[in-house]
Amino acid sequence: MAYVLFRYLHLFAVLVLVGGVIIENMAIRPKINDEDARNLARIDSFCGLAVVCIIVFGSVLWFGVGKPATFYSTNPLFHAKLGLLGLLLLTAITPAVFFFRNRNFNPTDDSELAVPGIVRICLRLELFILLAIPVLAWLVARGVGLG
Repeated sequence: MAYVLFRYLHLFAVLVLVGGVIIENMAIRPKINDEDARNLARIDSFCGLAVVCIIVFGSVLWFGVGKPATFYSTNPLFHAKLGLLGLLLLTAITPAVFFFRNRNFNPTDDSELAVPGIVRICLRLELFILLAIPVLAWLVARGVGLG
């Protein structure tokens, strides 16, 4: 029962993250107004919370319930999946810092906030990485990569 619960919690957190990254990619433009800055900061904070939940629930699945830890620990595809998750976290730092710093953007006139190109590139890269991780997860769950 605990295995099923943590699998669903892990999956729900993944879906929240994917939805948040898709929304961020749809909403980001070269220039955003103060309302967009607040909303993007809020969405990014949900993404951050989702990543924490993914790591916690994934660790419980890895070490606590379900398949033995060696099933995952000895699989190179699982390590590739963890590497992509680490890369995802690294690419999420730049947009998160930008959104956090500008969450209270208050223009003096009708000006808009210019979004650096690197923020938009990182968001696109996050989306690309999120396309690859489920494929690896599916392969790992089926035992592909075990010697």
